[in-house]
Amino acid sequence: MRFPQPYTLEQIATIINAKYVGASDFPVLGMNEIHVVQAGDIVFVDHPKYYEKALHSKATIVLINKEVECPEGKALLISDDPFRDFNKLTDFFKPFEKATALIAPSARIGENTVVQPGTFVGNNVVIGNNCHIHSNVSIYDDCVIGDNVTIHAGTVLGADAFYYKKRPEGFDKLKSGGRVVIEDNVDLGALCTIDRGVTGDTTIKKGTKIDNQVHIGHDTVVGEKCLIASQTGIAGCVVIENEVTIWGQVGMTSGITIGEKAVILAQSGISKSLEGGQTYFGYPAAEAREKYKEMSALKQLINCK
Repeated sequence: MRFPQPYTLEQIATIINAKYVGASDFPVLGMNEIHVVQAGDIVFVDHPKYYEKALHSKATIVLINKEVECPEGKALLISDDPFRDFNKLTDFFKPFEKATALIAPSARIGENTVVQPGTFVGNNVVIGNNCHIHSNVSIYDDCVIGDNVTIHAGTVLGADAFYYKKRPEGFDKLKSGGRVVIEDNVDLGALCTIDRGVTGDTTIKKGTKIDNQVHIGHDTVVGEKCLIASQTGIAGCVVIENEVTIWGQVGMTSGITIGEKAVILAQSGISKSLEGGQTYFGYPAAEAREKYKEMSALKQLINCK
């Protein structure tokens, strides 16, 4: 998330009531999660296991719960609870905005686009030309939809990320201030759910086709001309490269990459990154022919008893 204007380190520290290490006028341009940070961003870290990764990331401001040596060219914000204060910044820069109409006055809808009755279009949504948005679709605030997009009934774009921190009193939610971006020539089936990014974008790229009842988690990027069949569940922060085919009821863990032109057969479970150009099956998923050989060998062992 880029801020509407540059802020200083001192200004940010004042918003969250934190100490800081660095020049008071050190420039702060935005905030992001570790996998999408860039220069000028704040990243938060609250566990020693991840200190080094955060301190040496592309982020130039680290919101951290311990005073540590500050890397050259960076600044620190010292907080007793970085998770809480990251949420404070999300509330400050991207507060919840109440809807006042079924289609928000601030929404922009392109030429020859049809929005069927019962669809909700939130604040600052942009929809391109020649789209068909069917009934009872919910398009949350700030979503961006390109040209020639079809979205079938009951699909929800922009629900919050499923991201929680366990506290003694229960689960504390990491607030979502990102967007969903749907590029040109995408088809979304009925009852799909695509969550917004925490601070960045969940993106479906050009020409991808998604079947009914598919879930895509926060900050995931689905490449161009992919096919994703029904009841697939894709966790957050996944990168699916171009022309990947995913058949029905596939489950996928967070933070992995699926290589270009990979094919994942139905009911497979993906627990690690997969190279492109191969066909995969099973749980844990492996190259399909090898997996079939394993299953055949196991069956023979069982039959020998």
